[in-house]
Formats: sequence, C-alpha cells, structure tokens
Amino acid sequence: MRSVDIDVGGTFTDLVLTFDDRRVIAKSPTTPYDLSVCFMNVLEDGADQLGEAVEDLLPQIEVVRYSTTVAMNRLIERRGPRLGFMTTEGHEEAVLIGRGAQWVDGLRIGERRNLAAQHKPTPLVSRQLIVGLKERVDSRGTILRPLDEDDVRAKLRYLMDNGARSIAVSLLWSFANPTHERRVREIIREEYKGYHVGYLPVVLSHEVVGKVGEYERSMTAILDAYLQRSIKLEMEATWDQLRDLGYKGSFLLTHNTGGSAEMFKTTASRTYNGGPISGLMGSYHLGRELGYKNVIASDVGGTSFDVGMVVDAGVRSYEFRPIIDRWMVGISMLQTTTMGAGGGSIASINTLLNRLEVGPRSAGAMPGPVCYDLGGTEPTVTDADVALGYISPETYFSGRMPLNRAKAVAAIEQKIARPLGVSVDEAAAMIRNIVEENMASAIKREVHLRGYRPEDFALFAFGGGGPTHVAGYRADVPVAVIFPQSPVFCALGSSVMDIMHVYEVSRRMVFMTPITETFSTDYESFNSAVRGLVEQARIDLTAEGFNADTAVYQLELDMLYGGQVHVKRVSVPGLYIESEDQMQAIYNAFETEFSEAFSPHVVNRPGGVYLENIVLKAIIETEKLSLPEQALNPPDASAARTGSREAYWPELKQRVETPVYRFESMLPGHQLTGPALVDAEFTTLVVPPGQCFTINSRGLGLLEYTADGRKGESA
Repeated sequence: MRSVDIDVGGTFTDLVLTFDDRRVIAKSPTTPYDLSVCFMNVLEDGADQLGEAVEDLLPQIEVVRYSTTVAMNRLIERRGPRLGFMTTEGHEEAVLIGRGAQWVDGLRIGERRNLAAQHKPTPLVSRQLIVGLKERVDSRGTILRPLDEDDVRAKLRYLMDNGARSIAVSLLWSFANPTHERRVREIIREEYKGYHVGYLPVVLSHEVVGKVGEYERSMTAILDAYLQRSIKLEMEATWDQLRDLGYKGSFLLTHNTGGSAEMFKTTASRTYNGGPISGLMGSYHLGRELGYKNVIASDVGGTSFDVGMVVDAGVRSYEFRPIIDRWMVGISMLQTTTMGAGGGSIASINTLLNRLEVGPRSAGAMPGPVCYDLGGTEPTVTDADVALGYISPETYFSGRMPLNRAKAVAAIEQKIARPLGVSVDEAAAMIRNIVEENMASAIKREVHLRGYRPEDFALFAFGGGGPTHVAGYRADVPVAVIFPQSPVFCALGSSVMDIMHVYEVSRRMVFMTPITETFSTDYESFNSAVRGLVEQARIDLTAEGFNADTAVYQLELDMLYGGQVHVKRVSVPGLYIESEDQMQAIYNAFETEFSEAFSPHVVNRPGGVYLENIVLKAIIETEKLSLPEQALNPPDASAARTGSREAYWPELKQRVETPVYRFESMLPGHQLTGPALVDAEFTTLVVPPGQCFTINSRGLGLLEYTADGRKGESA
C-alpha cells in the first residue's frame, strides 16, 4: 500500500506516509491562514525522509486521505456567505424558534448552569433572508398543495436582490416525497445557470438528511450551504497542488461516521470532527489487532482533549442528534467528547475566586505557548511542562523548534506563581494537575455515564501531549498504551479506516406489536427501502471507480420501545428480512444492545418495538496495520538511556536529576520505573514515581502502576 494520511489539527498538522514496507511520520505547525501550506509542508517533510522529491513521490501514491477541522474553524469564525433559506409557507420561523435546548446546545456544563446569562446563538441566516414557499406535502408523502412555481421564482429573486449567495431548501416532509425540493432546485438552475460567474450553490435537505426531524434536517442543510464554499476553496487549493505535482489517485476526506469518501461525494457537515473520529477508528482497528476488547481513546492535542470509546471490540455509540457548534443537526455521527484542554490551554487566575484555572482558552498555533517565542505572553500547559523540566527545550519537535525556557518560567512566575504566593515549580505543577484532573473527569464521565467501569478498559494515549500527561489523567484505568506513532495517531487511524458511505432513511414501522408482542409480517415495505439504499450505494461506488460487487454492505437499524424516547442503533445480519426467525434475531440483538446501554429494567416488550431509521453502510475494506510479535529482551533499559535532566516531581516535592531514555532505542522487554523521562521524536513520556513503563512484544509502550504506587494512591 502506498498512501498519504494527513490530519490537520489546531496546532500541528500530522502525516503518516506508507510506502510499501516503510512507514514514516512527520509533523508541521498548522497554518490557519491557508491549510494547503501546512499540508504541503508536512508532505515535503515525509518525502524527504524517503529520500524523494514530492513531485517524484506523488505519482506513485495510490490514495491520499485527509481529516480536517476546516468545517469547525470556519464555523467558529463565522466566515460563510450570506445565506438564503427556503421552507414551506407558515414555517419560516421554525429554525429561529429552534428546540428548547437551543439555548444551551454546544455550551460547556459550567456555562449551562448560569441560565440567566444564556442567549440563543446568532442565526446563520437572518430572518430577512428566509422565505416560505406555497406548497405542502404531508407525512405520507402525499401532495396536499402543489408547488407554486411563480411564487418560487419571485421569492428567489427577492433573496438574490437582498444579497443571498447560497441557498438552502428544506420543505416539510421532503424526505417522504422530494418532488417539490427537486423542482425548486431546477427552477433555481433555470434562473441562475451553473456556468454563470456568480455560481449559486443549492443544498436540498432531503439529500443531506433523509429522515424525520424538521429542525435538525433544516439546520443540516443550512450548515452545509453555509460551509460548502469555504471548504470547497480550502480543498481545491490542496487538490490543485496535488494534481500539479503528478498525483493521480483518490482524494478522500474522513467522515464523522467512521469511514472516508471522495471529496466530491462528501457534504460539509460530514467532515466535522473528522480528526477525533480518525483517532477513535484507529483505536478500534488496532485494539482488535492487539486483543483489547474495551479501549478508551484519548487524544491530547494543542487545543483540545478528545475522548472516545471502543466497547466489546466494536464502535457502537452514536449521537443521533449531534451538536455542531451551537446547532443540533440530523446526521448520525460516532460519539466522542471534546473539551478545551491541551498543550496550548492558557492558565490564568480567576481574580473573583482567587483560584487557578486552565483552559478552555488556547494559545493555538500562532502565537502559541510563551516558550515558542512567537509572541505569546500567557502561560500554557506546555510552558508548565518546559518549566518543570519534563520537555527538553533543545530536543522539542526533533530539535527543529527550540524552546525558550526562560520566557516560560518568567510568564508563570509573573502571571501565576507571584499572585498565588508559590514557587514557579509549584505553580507549574498546579497547572499540570488541574488540566490532568479535568481530563480524568472527562474520561470518568464518559465511561460511567455509559454504564461501564474504567477498570475494564485499556487507555490509548495519543496526540503530542498524550504521553506527556497520561500518567496524570488515566486515574482508574489499569494500563495506558503508548504507540511509536502516538503523536500522529489520528493520521495513523485514517490510514486503517475503510472507505465507507452511509445512507439513512426514515421508516417509522411497527416491528413488534404492543401487548401481543407479535412481529410484523410486512417484510416488503422494509426490503423495498433497503433495496433503494443499496441501489444508491452501488451507483455512488461505481462513479468513484470502485467495484460495487466487492463492497461489504452492512445494515443498522434505529429502534426503540413504545412509550420511550431512547433510540438504540443495532447491527443486523444480512440485508433483507424474509422470515420470523430473522425478526426474532434482530429483536434479540436490539434487546441486548438496549439493556447494556441503558438497563435491563427499562426493557418494555409490552410497549412494542418501533423501527425509526434504516441505515446502510457501503464499505470498501482497506489494508490494516499489522503489529507482529517480537522476542523479549532483558528488562535492563540502560542501553536506551541518553543522559539525565533536572525535573521537579510533586510526589517528591523537589527537583531531582532524572534519567532520560530514547523511546525509539527501547526494545521489547525493556522496563523502567519512575521517576523517568522518555523522549520520542515528537513527544515526551513522563513516568512519575510509583509507575513503570514497559515495551511489550509488539513494540508498544505500556504504562502501569507499580505495587507501591497503587498503594500510595489509595492511601
């Protein structure tokens, strides 16, 4: 396999370049002003490691996969076009009224508690640019009021005269009968041709979300219309450079459904949160390879901390109405939790409460932490790591980015230590402790609220700051796993992700009749819906150059008990239903999943079971990473030791000369006990007193408590 996998984060852009039996990694500072710059910078770095020029390498590459935060960044910056919105007459205010939770959707828990200070988010489309069309379709897809085409043309001209540069269309029950939405687009194209200079993007709600939920479907269409142009420009700049340099393969974008697809087959909302999803899917595939059934995926980046879970060797936790920025949307995406905690998180004193707080504000890539010496003035978590002696200023970022320790110390002393009346070491240790406690709390909430125990999981620590802080945030998880590729793990995750399209359609059907608990026999209604999804999937895969006959088609159903609101997605064997035995097998799988997710006590068979949505995954499987076993060496790791440096350890309440090892020089079987520091190419592993670090037979690092360390923590 010859592939390029790139993950653009808020601070660094990561690369995993696979070329036959070689795999190289690289990182480059993210360039927010133009993401194609950091893309090409990190690609050139990887090509240099192979001894190739980019223009010689790219013609040999089979696939480029890209996970990006463009959607999130552009939304945060509100850098979108003036948007026009067409809906059914009488429903013009629906997206402005929103759902009740719109007041607090997307806010942190601390902000939600202060209800008096909350306001609805500023709409992406103003009321002036919302029009109602004369038409009506009912919930069964029956046309009650034909579309008034003259009305459409008049209101389209009104929107354009008032500055609309992109149009979203969401008509009532359009997913049940999309005739009117399609005709609206035809009219727009008749009035404003696609070849005109002022090309007008048009997004239809039934095409981006083909299921029930007027508000969520409308907001998805609005977000896609709002983000489409900016993402298109970002992607085109990168795509054009790749083509100019001789690349002939596919350009795939990571989807928040857990797969990837061609740029030309991707909607803007599907790219949201792509990086964390890559890390989660990498944890899923590598966890299976390593034999870990339950994995907590933790990614400590420069601006955020992301957590996801693999349970029972599967990724089965979905958000059915996820929040993008401040808006609830109708797409289904894998569940991850993100909080503002990372290497660039800013530490400050809350003068009102006279206490130290860390995050969620971040110094980002530019100017970055104070120690970067690029103009930053506020101390960050990375500054604390440098001040404590954990990160070496000389070897940071493989020695290509020397750090200014003196400035980091001065900033911590002035902004934190002096106001609190403590030493710089104590202040820096407090910064680390607070951010790690916040991370540990996020993990505990994620695990406990889903009904599991942290003790039953392994923790994968990745991102540039994962190995540096995992000893402090893993809490009750018995073992943390550190990969040689941990600093670029999200890019590594995208390299093992399958090419996957997800198709959803709403089908409200009685699966099990209430009271009698008998299964429905209306198999044809179900099977016809599935056939429609399969047909669409085959068309899309063929258009992308794949053999649709070799694809794997997987069916998932969103189901719930009568009288309840909790929907559970369940995987089912096969695609079509032909017998009662198949119905029973599907129900058994649903009851098991529902019981594990919520509780066996809320299983409500007498209330009946209802089918909400049908979900089809069309998958082109890709080659997975293999981690062969190696012979174990004696535990003595002295051959990998590179020296020592003075570091402050809160457990010892003093600075001590601490041994330093090189991760890449440690062999399977090597073991060391803290305090110790292990430098890697793009990160540093911190091993505090009471914990030990071992290289296992797969070449991975395992961080565990020593017997004395666990006793000391309990005490």
